[in-house]
Amino acid sequence: MKWALICGSSGDIGMQISKDLAEEGWSLYLHYTHNEQRINELVNQFNHKYPKQDFIPIQADFLDKNSVEKISNSIFSLDAVIFAQGTTYYALLSDFPTEKIDEILTIQLKTPVLLLQKLQKKLAKNKFGRVVFLSSIYGKTGSAMEVPYSSVKGAINTFVRAYSKEVASLGITVNAIAPGAVNTQMNSIFDDETLEKVKEEIPVGYLANVEEISYWVNVLLAEKASYMTGQTLFVNGGWLD
Repeated sequence: MKWALICGSSGDIGMQISKDLAEEGWSLYLHYTHNEQRINELVNQFNHKYPKQDFIPIQADFLDKNSVEKISNSIFSLDAVIFAQGTTYYALLSDFPTEKIDEILTIQLKTPVLLLQKLQKKLAKNKFGRVVFLSSIYGKTGSAMEVPYSSVKGAINTFVRAYSKEVASLGITVNAIAPGAVNTQMNSIFDDETLEKVKEEIPVGYLANVEEISYWVNVLLAEKASYMTGQTLFVNGGWLD
């Protein structure tokens, strides 16, 4: 039985990834920060539908310096890590609060890197390891009002290229998926008119559904995907290419 750690499993994309992997027979460590009720409901649902698999919730705040030890000490067997956690903040760089820059950097890059240091041996044990980051199209194109977010996503793409070279001989692949506009709660702050204008710019004509992002996680976790590493896959409907 394969085990995956899904960081940010209570978010819209993370939850869909969890559902799809559970259906594929994976046992899961379901990391979350605040949404305990949502995770408990998900675990109960999984236990009912997939009684031969295991589902373990792990609460940890990536801003807490003890989160790396807390998560790594909760894991005994591991085949894949998916980093689907994330946060953003909208402001001109000249007005961007320092604490928000630190928050974005820590949650999306620093803590995941430190966590991989701890988990690498477990990922390498079976000569089958998968690491997948959820990046963003903005890591390639950049976005005004989200300069720190765009910068961190670009750094993730570079980390993937670099780290994949170090662990390739261990049987571990490291990749990123960079979505374009996705229909999630993160975009609920925008009014309908704004979202319609975005849809008009996307060649396929709509915001991605979370299932269309999760699908590519499944692809990268497959055994036959062992030759795909160090890559960022842009799943953007042709937007901003």
